[in-house]
Amino acid sequence: MVAAAKPQKQLLWVDDEADLLESHRLFLTEKGYGVRMATNASDALELLRRQAYDLLLLDEQMPGMRGVTMVREARELAPTLPVVMVTKSEDDGTLRDALGADVTEYLVKPVNPRQVLSVVTRILEGPKIRQQAVARSFVERFRQFEATDPRTLDWRGWIERYAEMVQWDVDLTAAGETGLHGSLRALYPDTRRAFAQYVGRSYSRWVNQDIEGERPPLSIDIVGEFLLPILEHERRALFIVVDCLRLDQWRVIEPLLAPLFEVDTTHYYSLLPTATPYARNALFSGLFPGELAARHPDWWGEKEDETLNAHERELLDLQLRDLRGNTPVRYHKISSVSDTEHLERNLANAIAPEGVTAAVFNFIDLLTHGRSESAILYEVAKDEIALRQLTLQWFNRSPLLALLREAARKRVPVLLTSDHGSIHCNTPATVLAKRDATANLRYKFGADLRAENPEQALLFTNEDDLRLPRHGGGLIGGNTLLATGDSFFVYPTKLREYQQRYRGSFLHGGVTPEEVILPLAMLTPRG
Repeated sequence: MVAAAKPQKQLLWVDDEADLLESHRLFLTEKGYGVRMATNASDALELLRRQAYDLLLLDEQMPGMRGVTMVREARELAPTLPVVMVTKSEDDGTLRDALGADVTEYLVKPVNPRQVLSVVTRILEGPKIRQQAVARSFVERFRQFEATDPRTLDWRGWIERYAEMVQWDVDLTAAGETGLHGSLRALYPDTRRAFAQYVGRSYSRWVNQDIEGERPPLSIDIVGEFLLPILEHERRALFIVVDCLRLDQWRVIEPLLAPLFEVDTTHYYSLLPTATPYARNALFSGLFPGELAARHPDWWGEKEDETLNAHERELLDLQLRDLRGNTPVRYHKISSVSDTEHLERNLANAIAPEGVTAAVFNFIDLLTHGRSESAILYEVAKDEIALRQLTLQWFNRSPLLALLREAARKRVPVLLTSDHGSIHCNTPATVLAKRDATANLRYKFGADLRAENPEQALLFTNEDDLRLPRHGGGLIGGNTLLATGDSFFVYPTKLREYQQRYRGSFLHGGVTPEEVILPLAMLTPRG
């Protein structure tokens, strides 16, 4: 049986001098396109009513109806039809009219056939060509990925490997390459396992031995190493922390900032546990959690609640004072509708005239936590791809983007980062513990505490290994258990309840690249 011929892409070209374009029509026909010519807008619109076309080429200056007017009428017949305006006019007004009519491309005569072919191919075949290019590149790189032993990587190598995996994840998703994306996702379990082993071997040395180059930038370093240099050259800066922003979420919103800023993205490692009371306090204070609790015992309680992050402005003020003397600090925390409305009403004055303006945006963290409690959110953000898309939709209409636009308008440099990421958890990990153990799902403190399967968690028996607070001579019970992979902690007596409630949730507090390796972006206003 002979396979059916692939249908031609159909082009409609409207020009009152159609007879002079015969060579163009023949060239496009030879390249596999069907081309129908029309000499005026009325005939062309009648053709559009009778048949669907893949692309419209037209002149702007024709007898009767102008090209721009025809575009608007053609849009009523075929709303998604790509339009290429091919005209003699180089007038700026004509170009603005064409752009206002949402033409896809604008060419000024004289044009040769290959120019037209290039534009037509890019518009009609571009997505497929890009998809094929992404697929070929990934297949070549995939073999190298499989051949590389992640156990040989240092902290820089882990950043490079994970950042590349994230970019492939985003690119393959955009290209619709579901099969290859599945191959990439199959690498993640072994990657997470090797990463947890690496962090388990290295973390205590990182936080207890300050040897230059031997450890990655950590949460405590961000203000001193990245924000301070900005203040040495600028009289003010905007410091933004997006709670629970993963690297892949940053990758999908980063392109939206290119028109406003020159974007330079690097990476750092979150402190452990990868949870807000520890990681974000370390960002603002420049202190390990144990140091923070010792210096400011009134600001650090026994409970894991929001009061542990109630002094971020004061902590940033104290850190800047230690680093460079008195520095004005303005602080915004956006975690509710009223916070958003207040920021938007006062946007013109949101950024201080000098010093540091710090802003914390909690939407993504609220989304990931609320997802476990809401069937609707659970369905809308059912996996990493959906979570990225939801993040992108939020960002497009968010007070965060409004604040960034204001910073670009006022030419204020921005340092944007996250305090920790999150991981899509699907594997229950049974924990054996006494009643003093804390209730967190990705990290726990307790006296007699261990995972039934040791491969699902890292166990630290000394709080000094993590530079965590002491409570009555030791950490709440003495042991710290941090989840690895996509596991979440459950108790034998509540196994079914926890599985039903938390399986498929985005959680944080453990040790995976998604939670630990974070974006750190320097945004320099353009112009």
